[in-house]
Amino acid sequence: MTAVLAGRRALVTGAASGIGHACATRLAEDGAEVFALDRNGDGAAAIASAVGGTALVADLSDPTAIDALQLAGLGIDVLVNNAGIQHVAPIEEFDPDRFALIQKVMLEAPFRLCAAVLPGMYSRGWGRLVHLSSVHGQRASAYKVAYVAAKHGLEGLSKVAALEGAGRGVTSNTVCPGYVRTPLVEGQLADQAARHGIDEAQVLHEVLLARTPLKRLVEPSEVAHAVSFLCGPGSDSITGVSLDINGGWTAA
Repeated sequence: MTAVLAGRRALVTGAASGIGHACATRLAEDGAEVFALDRNGDGAAAIASAVGGTALVADLSDPTAIDALQLAGLGIDVLVNNAGIQHVAPIEEFDPDRFALIQKVMLEAPFRLCAAVLPGMYSRGWGRLVHLSSVHGQRASAYKVAYVAAKHGLEGLSKVAALEGAGRGVTSNTVCPGYVRTPLVEGQLADQAARHGIDEAQVLHEVLLARTPLKRLVEPSEVAHAVSFLCGPGSDSITGVSLDINGGWTAA
């Protein structure tokens, strides 16, 4: 594989597992020096060791923890905002504190991270912001009010960053997968089964993939490939877009 990102530094959040792990691996294969950020210190250390990168440990719901990373001094060229959490409940039962937490991790933290790394990207005349959104950044599903709200907000953040970075060598895009084979999705099966009154075995096809013509989960490596594409050669004019990887969900 060609080291198209040789000499670049990439920060991936939520890097200990799932999509983040796949993105950290792929960007390292592309030649980038990877900073793997996760609240799971052991997981961050493991992926950093695997790719020859650096582990960063922080709880992204805590602004002081983000500030303590001192990202402005790391020379980050690629930021992959991936970290996320999920909670399933109807609006009237949704814990407001849980709602606020999801916004902090999935919308406020990406904003703070962008604010920290953008001045350096601007000064060097090159940067890539890639935000892991979701089909839920474009569509809604019942019982996911916080997640859907956060992903819609992330789409807006990305577009504003694209406008502000235009002409300064910095692009900003989102990648919008459907359901991906990750611990986050697997953890939803019991909650979804309870909400819909069906067995866990039925949830995958009758709930998660019900609106997806391609009846399979997206693999993390597919998402990582899209992230790599948005950071690689030929991506200079790709900005402010949402790259769908959802098995046809939004085609209907």
